[in-house]
Amino acid sequence: MTDLQLPSLQDLHVLVVGDLMLDRCWHGVAGRISPEAPVPVVDVLRIEDRPGGAANVALNLVSLGARCTLLGCVGEDSRGAALKEKLAAAGARCDFIVCKGSATTLKLRILSRRQQLLRCDFDVQVPPQAAEQLAARAKPHLAEAKALILADYDKGALADPAALIQAARRAGVPTVADPKAKPLRAYAGASMLKPNLQEFEAAQGGALDEAALGDRAASLCRELGLDALAVTRGADGMTLATADGSQHLPARPVEVFDVTGAGDAAAAALGIALGCGWPALDCARLANVAASLAVAKSGTSAVSGPELALALGGAGDKDRGILSQEQLAQAVQAARQAGLKIVFTNGCFDVLHAGHVACLEQAKALGDRLIVAVNDDASVARLKGPGRPVNALQRRMRVLAGLAAVDWVAPFAEDGPEALLRLLKPDVLAKGGDYRVEQVAGADIVRAYGGAVEVLGLVADCSTSGILGQLPQ
Repeated sequence: MTDLQLPSLQDLHVLVVGDLMLDRCWHGVAGRISPEAPVPVVDVLRIEDRPGGAANVALNLVSLGARCTLLGCVGEDSRGAALKEKLAAAGARCDFIVCKGSATTLKLRILSRRQQLLRCDFDVQVPPQAAEQLAARAKPHLAEAKALILADYDKGALADPAALIQAARRAGVPTVADPKAKPLRAYAGASMLKPNLQEFEAAQGGALDEAALGDRAASLCRELGLDALAVTRGADGMTLATADGSQHLPARPVEVFDVTGAGDAAAAALGIALGCGWPALDCARLANVAASLAVAKSGTSAVSGPELALALGGAGDKDRGILSQEQLAQAVQAARQAGLKIVFTNGCFDVLHAGHVACLEQAKALGDRLIVAVNDDASVARLKGPGRPVNALQRRMRVLAGLAAVDWVAPFAEDGPEALLRLLKPDVLAKGGDYRVEQVAGADIVRAYGGAVEVLGLVADCSTSGILGQLPQ
């Protein structure tokens, strides 16, 4: 699988219709507690206004290099004027309906040291007659659009999304629908429906396990005539479904500062990819990378074309990363159906050193995909004794996921990998160390179903215990 590469987007025009809002951030320092109540006092040093909601989707589109027309409703106030000014300065074409006597929705966030302390919402509903005018105004713009994005924040601008979806279908324009509180049936016929996990589970009546999530998403594609459905899952990545089944895409490992705006970045990326005529899986992969870049920013900050291109160039296969055991089983099944050879290794990997890296590179050379199963903290303590692990599970997995040789990383709670081997049935079990094949944990399981067991070479004078023993006490 080759890296995704974005073509020139200067002639790609995307129409965005949805709820507009202004995101206002108060940046300051929270250095003391109020004498009036047990709350922090923030000394505000800077005030920043940014486009939010559908406006942030538009901002992401132009930041990525596409052309964009944005349709929405604003109030007759300074917020609406500021929103239009900022978008026009960024290069978006604004076609706004000004609702006289009304205000523009405002989201106020108070931040200190890039961490959000408080959010205050000043929500304003779009009048029904303004929503009707908006729908009528949108249809002529479809003639020059390559994609339509419906950014529904449940403020009333998209009172009838089905009418816009059908108009886009008649015009041959693919539609991305980003829902909020409406029943998902309201977006029937969309090319791509993009709920987040909370929205999707709420629509299905409660929490879903991994298998049920994929099955229900695929079923909805069939029921609603969707080309695809992408469930965004924050730190757990994205699940993509079509009428034929589902696939999970893990999140790229990043330092998450703020999830604000990640869904808008994903919606913009989906619109661009659909406008370019990409298949659903590549659309979802692009959106997954764009969302990972957005969460590393503070507030509603747009993702730029150069940083997305850089991430794509260095990301390799977009389904690599940290997975749960259920997600890993699905990934292995898909890889096996594609004829790929699966290699498995396991360990504590508490303090990663040159010996670990060499063994992982040797293991990857034995096949096409390398799974690294990692003992959780409790099992490391049982195996290694007091004071271990030095690094917690999530840190150990994140370091491993960043290595070029590693495709998938997953945790396990038992002392040995036997249960995971029975679940995954890898083609090769690889283990570094001074072992005979029959001494490798799980070797009998793998050999019983016809798999191979390989003992990898050692790098002299490399061991975690040895390294820790040399540190000053």
